[in-house]
Amino acid sequence: MANLKEIRDRIVSVKNTRKITEAMRLVAAAKVRRAQDQVLKSRPFADKLARILQNIQTRMQFETSDSPLLSKRKVETISLVCITADRGLCGGYNNNIIKKVEIRYGELLNQGYKPQLILVGKKAIGYFQNRKDKYTIKRTFKELEQVPTASDAEGITNDVLAEFISESSDRVEIIYTKFITLVSCSPVVQTLLPLDPQGIAEKNDEIFRLTTKNSQLRVEKSNIQASEKSELPSDMVFEQSPDQLLDSLLPLYLQNQVLRALQESAASELACRMTAMNNASDNAKELASTLNLTYNKARQAAITQEILEVVGGAST
Repeated sequence: MANLKEIRDRIVSVKNTRKITEAMRLVAAAKVRRAQDQVLKSRPFADKLARILQNIQTRMQFETSDSPLLSKRKVETISLVCITADRGLCGGYNNNIIKKVEIRYGELLNQGYKPQLILVGKKAIGYFQNRKDKYTIKRTFKELEQVPTASDAEGITNDVLAEFISESSDRVEIIYTKFITLVSCSPVVQTLLPLDPQGIAEKNDEIFRLTTKNSQLRVEKSNIQASEKSELPSDMVFEQSPDQLLDSLLPLYLQNQVLRALQESAASELACRMTAMNNASDNAKELASTLNLTYNKARQAAITQEILEVVGGAST
């Protein structure tokens, strides 16, 4: 016969756990809304900056640019920037990125390149540092702001630029989680250096927003129209040379790409945590219901046993 006190204690424990997971879900839901708004607000600036770079490069089609960020040299060493979280309890978010890095690292090794890792986030740092014999770790970053800022991106960008300009690295790729929907995130690989500017907002890009109605969370989907391409006037005269403009704008563009990757990763982490905590709350509710049923059966069995003992004693 099950111990009634143990079952009661477990029911209380499960209910307390559910309160915690439900609170974490609500916190993640509030933060993911702000993180998504941050991603959306950064898109227009990045898109305009990319278009300006494209137009400048078009104007330079008869000239030769010696900007080191656009130089394409023989590739030997490749840096992989891996972005994970500092905390867990977010489902398979960290594991998916780590697996993506492992796969990409193995592919580069098989192709004869020398990959090295630049790790962002405690989860990636802890995982790969325990496997130093298999992976080359160049630099680590941790304890960044929960809401990524330009200063966070600047630190990573400066390190990446120094590696590339000093030719310690011939190519830089960043691996992060792209925020698609609140229930769907995908690890992606993007080339940072050498730079190849392109627009961010694509035609019919779908934007998913987390809203509330009647005290219930829900997802609303809307489409944004692709911004019209604006070309620089043909008679526009620049005070600086095209090379000087590129040398000033390209680092800014690179920093913006890193910031965008950090923002996408932060939004994906919060969305995964919200989903994980929602599943944990549902499981806790189901487990509490099962335990209540088990408790009631055990209590009924105990009462029946006592009645049988009383009846048996009376008959003797």
